[in-house]
Amino acid sequence: MKKTLALALAVVMSLGLLAGCGGGGNTSTPAQSNPGTSQPAASNPAASIPDAPAGGGTVGVCIYKFDDAFMTTYRNALQEILEGKGYKVTVVDGNNDQSKQNEQINTFITQGVDALIINPCMTSAADSIIATVKAANVPTVLINREPTAEQMSAYDKLVYVGCDAAQSGTFQGELILETPNKGDINGDGKVSYIMIQGDPENIDAQLRTEYSVKALKDAGIEVEELDLQRGDWDREKGQTICANDLAQYGDKIEVVFCNNDDMAIGALQSIQAAGRTVNKDIYLVGVDALDAALNEVMNGNMTGTVLNDAVGQATEAVNQMELLLGGATYTSGNQSVYVNYVKVTPDNAKDFVK
Repeated sequence: MKKTLALALAVVMSLGLLAGCGGGGNTSTPAQSNPGTSQPAASNPAASIPDAPAGGGTVGVCIYKFDDAFMTTYRNALQEILEGKGYKVTVVDGNNDQSKQNEQINTFITQGVDALIINPCMTSAADSIIATVKAANVPTVLINREPTAEQMSAYDKLVYVGCDAAQSGTFQGELILETPNKGDINGDGKVSYIMIQGDPENIDAQLRTEYSVKALKDAGIEVEELDLQRGDWDREKGQTICANDLAQYGDKIEVVFCNNDDMAIGALQSIQAAGRTVNKDIYLVGVDALDAALNEVMNGNMTGTVLNDAVGQATEAVNQMELLLGGATYTSGNQSVYVNYVKVTPDNAKDFVK
């Protein structure tokens, strides 16, 4: 077996608990976040964890693009944790180009890395990525963009670490339900909203879009979708979409749902330019709890956001990688490990500022 960093069994288990998600041994089912409740999912430690390997190792990390604000926090945390454990780490930028990322994965394999951590450029590339790492027998952790359980089952040295996007969408909806008028600012008996979506191919975008509105419907609130457009997680696109919608729909817009904070901050710029005031005549929510968004929440310029715990996910990704290097294998249906989201309001936003 290639050399990897020594890690005592107790440390492995404590890391899993600190990350707030279920275990990753070959005989346990990871904890699932419950999208219908604000309560955190209980951790579910592995029933059987193999001994951690001894020695150092090399790790290739593929990020879909470096200029994504959330993934910048995530990759920096990954690099810090891995290097702190003594691994030799190379992190590469896929520039949101799946063909380029495929070449990067093949290069890492040719170089003989001990493990891979991959944030796919495209979820639709999962089959190809999994086939490639399986053929090379390289233990692999996929992050941020989740394949299906069927796709994952093709390789038993593969695990996904992320969050349950349905939970983040539900929390967005709850943030609106917790406002004094439950989002119905004009009192016409319904909540009229626009949805600024990320990449619609991404399961996170799909579930955040669905469950944010579902939370309102489940609470008995009538909703009206005025517009839904893809913003590709981009601040400028969020600004443009919101500006156009405000020009078209004006005061009819009561809620602006954004699949991430970067788009929400762009939307905020358009809201302010249009003379609207968040939490007075319009509500605005995002996801990620970026520092810039936390400041806006504390200043009353965003209704709220949802913490997408980059550091917790990075910690768990390394934990799962070390379990794989120690000989862990995964059975079908047990290959996804989730870290909980956290609802962020003006009352607790200061707790998450770095």
